[in-house]
Amino acid sequence: MQPGNRATEKALRHLLNEWDPIGVADVVQDEYDCLLPPLLRLLGGGADQAGIGDFLRHELEDHFGLAPQPSEPEAMAARVMAWWTATGRAAGERGGI
Repeated sequence: MQPGNRATEKALRHLLNEWDPIGVADVVQDEYDCLLPPLLRLLGGGADQAGIGDFLRHELEDHFGLAPQPSEPEAMAARVMAWWTATGRAAGERGGI
């Protein structure tokens, strides 16, 4: 899976499974793996929280066929950005993803 390393992908997968917008993560651990590469590309490219939220909203609506609450993708985007910042990559250490 590209881009990213296994530890980064595993951590992001964990966040997405905690969020679990379609309610299947207890049964299907890789349901949201389709989001990993584009999210990591966006993050590595310097996307901001609004950009991550837009991406997640689009995926929920167009890919998963959901009608999310207005704050749902934005709240998850905030979690993703906090995680990304905590990893040190948001401060310009993008070369190691």
